[in-house]
Amino acid sequence: MAQATGVGSMPGTDFAESLKIVLDKLPDLPHLPELPDRGVESAMIGRTLGLIAHLGFDLQPAGWRLTDAGGVDQRRARSRLDQDLDLLEELTQGHLGQLKIQVTGPWTLAATVERPRGDKILGDPGARRELSQALAEAVSEHLVDVRRRVPGAELVVQVDEPALPAVLAGSIASASGLHRHRTIGQAEASQSLGWVYQAITDTSATALTHCCAGDFPIAMIRAAGSLVSLDPRVLTAQRFEDWPSALTPSRRSFSGLHPRRSRALGRCASYSKASLGCLRCSVLPPVRSATTWCSLRRAVCLRRDCRRLAQLSSRRHWEPSTLRPKRLAHSQASWPWGDASWPAWGRQPWRPHP
Repeated sequence: MAQATGVGSMPGTDFAESLKIVLDKLPDLPHLPELPDRGVESAMIGRTLGLIAHLGFDLQPAGWRLTDAGGVDQRRARSRLDQDLDLLEELTQGHLGQLKIQVTGPWTLAATVERPRGDKILGDPGARRELSQALAEAVSEHLVDVRRRVPGAELVVQVDEPALPAVLAGSIASASGLHRHRTIGQAEASQSLGWVYQAITDTSATALTHCCAGDFPIAMIRAAGSLVSLDPRVLTAQRFEDWPSALTPSRRSFSGLHPRRSRALGRCASYSKASLGCLRCSVLPPVRSATTWCSLRRAVCLRRDCRRLAQLSSRRHWEPSTLRPKRLAHSQASWPWGDASWPAWGRQPWRPHP
C-alpha cells in the first residue's frame, strides 16, 4: 500500500495553518511541520538542539556552538517546540493512525555544530560520542512527550542525515576551509546511529532515516535497524543497486517523487552565481540552493543587483553620486563651510583602484 507524507519543512510562519493543511492533505501519514521561515530556532538544527537538555548550545554568527550552559536561543527553540506540540495535541484529538516527527541525526549535528574553541564537533571523538548519546536520550524523552499528547498515534521518527555521506567520505571542511576532517569509519557511524535507533525502538516507534544525497549508505542504515527515505533520481549507480535490498515485504521504503525546486528558481540561482563569478565581488552574499519563495525573492533581488554592478563596472569612471546619492547629498548639506569649501575629492569623479 502506497502512502504519501512530507519531508518536514514547509514555507510560511503560521504553524497552526500548516498543520491543518498536513492533516487534511496527508491523512494516512501526517507529519509535524517545520517552518524555517520563523527563524533559526525553528529550523532543522535548532529544533533538535532544543530537545537536548543535558548539553548547552548557543547561537553565534558562524552558527550553533557547544557551550557549558544553554543559551537564550536554545531555550527559545525549546519553548517554540512546546508551543507547536500544544497545537498538535489540540488539532489531533482522537487521531488514530501513524504520525511522523523529525529530528536531526547525530552526524549532521556533529558536522554543523562547533566546539567551544572553534571548528566542528566532528573533529573531537569524545564530543561527538557524547553528542550522540545525549541526542538518543533526548529523542526518547521527546517520544514519551508526544505519545502522551497523542495517545492513539503510531509514531514514526524521521532521522535527517543530509551530511552523512560527506562525513563518511571525509569532505567536511574545517573552520578555515583549508583542510578536511578525517573520514569516519562505517563501524563508528553505525554505532552512533544505532544509539538513536535503539532509543526510538525502545519507545515502540519506527525509525526512518532520510537523506537526499547520491551516495546514501543504504546497506549501513538497514543494518543499523532503520528504514530508508531517499531520492532515486540522485542515487549513484552503486547505491541504486543497493536500493532493492531495502524493498522487502517486511520493511517499507520511502522515495521522493516531487521536484525539490522549480525551473525558474534554478535559473535565477544559476544566473546570480554566474554574475558573482564574473564580477568577483566579495560584498554580496553567496547564493545557495533556494527552496522557498523567500529565497526566490532574494535571488531575483540579487540578480537585479548584479546587473547594476555590471553597468557600473562598464563605465570608465565611477561617480560617487551614482553610487550613494542620498548619503552624499546629506554629507554635503551638513558640511559647515558650504559648497565653496567642499573638498576637491568630493567634486571630482572617483577612480577605482586597479
